[in-house]
Amino acid sequence: MESSAVRADLHDPATLASLGHLEVIARWVVDGFLSGLHRSPRKGFSVEFADFRPYQPGDDLRYVDWKIAARSDRWVVKQYEEETNLRATIILDVSASMDWRGAPAAERLTKRTYGEQLAAALALLLLRQRDAVGLIRFDDAVRTSVPPRARTSQWRRLVAALMEPSGGRASDAPTALAQAARLVTRRGMVIFISDLLVDVDATLSALRGLRAAGHDVTVLHVMDPAERSFLLSGEARYADPESELVVPAGADVRAVYDRTVETVIAEWRSALGAMGARYEVVLTDQPYATPLRRVFDARQRQP
Repeated sequence: MESSAVRADLHDPATLASLGHLEVIARWVVDGFLSGLHRSPRKGFSVEFADFRPYQPGDDLRYVDWKIAARSDRWVVKQYEEETNLRATIILDVSASMDWRGAPAAERLTKRTYGEQLAAALALLLLRQRDAVGLIRFDDAVRTSVPPRARTSQWRRLVAALMEPSGGRASDAPTALAQAARLVTRRGMVIFISDLLVDVDATLSALRGLRAAGHDVTVLHVMDPAERSFLLSGEARYADPESELVVPAGADVRAVYDRTVETVIAEWRSALGAMGARYEVVLTDQPYATPLRRVFDARQRQP
């Protein structure tokens, strides 16, 4: 295993973002992540051994078990269960609230930038496993819809899509999730990356529909550390970038705010857990290795 000093996936995201473009960052992150695994996803993910069957003329000689042939003069062929047909769709929230950060640019990425880099790294990781990967970007409408493909050219297409502009303020997550259901017509993986400032009931209903269709669903709740905990000590005015609502707040609301955030997180975790979906809070000052490992472990557990 390489030391953490050279593994890009363990670096501070803001520092890493200053070193290159999206495509370069994603490659660095994934290469570091792969080097830190005990078991490389480059081995054993494309096929799993299932059984033997008698050799038939025309079979590929690479799959003949020569040890059995030498011992018993019986030719058999190894059969494998293909795992190359996983179809994954990454759904990324690019609404106005995702453009927020609670610290200067030199210290912290916006939620959107963090989500874009995480989505790019996840896409590259899945493509290197020879899985098909698609992308949906949404705000108040679906802005990008790239069907899952496992081709070499898909990586460039996904990176280009991630860099496209968006103009809407609100978050229409149910429409994006419905689009994912249309793109992934057989059982696959759906990774939803959002700050979850959405219509909760409608979003949960859409996620429940994906689970009912047999999809493996992972929700990554992207939060700025300043959203996770109320850090300000003086008076302040908070403006919602989507609704433009302005609310005054002071230090006296800290305890109420923190309890509310804990309750919201617990409710998301409970509701998603009840339907069999995975849920993780991801902070924008958190190294990429943490959410990557969570999603990668979810991929490992795919039935």
